[in-house]
Amino acid sequence: MKRIVITGVIALVGLLASQTSFAQVQIGIRGGANVGFASKPDFLGSLTPDFHPSVGPTGAIFLDIPLSDRISFRPEVSYIQKGVSIKEGFELNLGGFMLPLGATISYQSQHIEIPLLFKFNLTDGPVQPYLIAGPAVSYAFDGRIRTRASALLTTQPFDIDVNYGGTLSRWDVGAVGGLGLSIDAGVGKFFIEGRYTQGFTRQVQVPVVNVNVRNRGVALSLGYSFPLRF
Repeated sequence: MKRIVITGVIALVGLLASQTSFAQVQIGIRGGANVGFASKPDFLGSLTPDFHPSVGPTGAIFLDIPLSDRISFRPEVSYIQKGVSIKEGFELNLGGFMLPLGATISYQSQHIEIPLLFKFNLTDGPVQPYLIAGPAVSYAFDGRIRTRASALLTTQPFDIDVNYGGTLSRWDVGAVGGLGLSIDAGVGKFFIEGRYTQGFTRQVQVPVVNVNVRNRGVALSLGYSFPLRF
């Protein structure tokens, strides 16, 4: 599976790059924040606490390979933190003074992700709104369960490493869609971009029971791209 995905990505990028003048190809970087969350299986209902978003970093390096005046192919190699949080709390009555007590448990997984996106410029000119869409494959190289308690003060986090390969899946196949705005700046372009990622792979693999937990995320990034020249 790993070799097929990597070989396919390299072949596709090489084929498209060979069809395009390198003077037109852009290379870029972006960085920002990803708000990760996950779907909750319907059958759990009120048996378990609600899932809450978990905020983490994201960043990428990418190529922008023109296919026409308005359309380009944009393969990326990105880092992204995915996950979900569970929050529980109650109030303790201390002689009429209500002391809030609570805890937050977050599952945070560190992924290398390869989105294969198509970019659609909506207008011409120095300011260009655009759309992006395409599939993405990611691999979790690390993960942790982070626990933090709170009362009048919040405690230091306590982390437990996640062991993949059993019930938790390392791989995630999904789709990406988003909207951006680029502005000409010297030889390159500054841009701001928002995107939504929907995972299709069940992240919890349990025999017999279909636990429909899938990654989702909303990311906001700033970046810069400039033309490759040889």
